[in-house]
Amino acid sequence: MVVQKQRTQILLEPEQHSALAEIAHLEERSISEVVRSIVDQYLLSRAEDIQKRRARKALQELVNMRQRIEARSGVYQGDWLTEARAEREAQMESVWRGTEL
Repeated sequence: MVVQKQRTQILLEPEQHSALAEIAHLEERSISEVVRSIVDQYLLSRAEDIQKRRARKALQELVNMRQRIEARSGVYQGDWLTEARAEREAQMESVWRGTEL
């Protein structure tokens, strides 16, 4: 399988280029291979940070959405869970008694 690569041009300090060239020579690889390897390692090390940032951003978007809804519609003061359970129990009771609505 041939992996298509994207051409990218970067400008390096002379010392950076020399160090990469030396590593490439010692490892019998091209500078491009060495740079791709370094980029892969960097991206792996940053993957967790990126995931945390995305999660924080998603949570903030949910907080913002909740604030907009509260500003537009207000906040329900009742206990919806207890009310839903009571409604369901009433429905079940009517089914057991044969008095379904």
